[in-house]
Amino acid sequence: MSEPSSSPTLTAAPPGGLSPRRRQQLSRGVQYAILVVVIAVIALLADWREISKSFFNFTVAGEGMPALFTVALRNTVIYTLSGFVLGFALGLVLALMRQSSVAPYRWISAAYVEVFRGLPALLIFLMIGSGLPLAFPELTLPGDVYGKAALGLGLVSAAYMAETFRAGLQAVPKGQMEAARSLGMPYMRAMVSIVIPQAIRIVIPPLTNELVLLFKDSSLVLFLGVTAAQVELAKFGNDQASTFANPTPILVSGLTYLIITIPLGYVARRLEARKGAHR
Repeated sequence: MSEPSSSPTLTAAPPGGLSPRRRQQLSRGVQYAILVVVIAVIALLADWREISKSFFNFTVAGEGMPALFTVALRNTVIYTLSGFVLGFALGLVLALMRQSSVAPYRWISAAYVEVFRGLPALLIFLMIGSGLPLAFPELTLPGDVYGKAALGLGLVSAAYMAETFRAGLQAVPKGQMEAARSLGMPYMRAMVSIVIPQAIRIVIPPLTNELVLLFKDSSLVLFLGVTAAQVELAKFGNDQASTFANPTPILVSGLTYLIITIPLGYVARRLEARKGAHR
């Protein structure tokens, strides 16, 4: 008859001590208590009357509400979408150049990606606003500020989209191209008809994240020197705050950003989860 095992269980408490589960519960309770204390201290130190008057002035918010949607939000969406379209097209071309067998194409693409990912977006906008007219005095972009905004956002986003597209192209099984070539399909037709559509479907989630980033980066358009009819959300909120000597419009502009970016972020996460489930 075998003797019963004398080894202690993993959850047993050591002599005179607490079990691991009990220690974990106490640690979690201490963390919750610290969090409650921090929130209580912040709530006690804050001047709620001044916060209500400065950031939740509904009269000031109502004064700028019509122009917020008809001018600021509309311009922000235009800047974002135009920059995204340009970045999408240029990024795809750069990704194909990076995959090319022609060495100079690969060098140009790699240099572009490194330069525009390494430079601050603000510096790119400053160069477009002040340097571009000096370097190319005869060049006139369509829509002036709208064209410059699309160019700035497109140049910056293209560098990131190029790497996203390159990852998508590499994720497409090589057998897809080999099968198309074995059927007599030319290389470029196989890329356009078979490989690129599959790559785009793969990279839709990160492209959605890039759209969110572009929506926020559209605030850099103010450095191009915009008029009252060309303002975007950030510039509009700052101007309204200066006009009324009250920061409520800045808060309203921030909430408007969140109304757009939070659903887009949720969509991106859902797409990523869906893609992972399919894998």
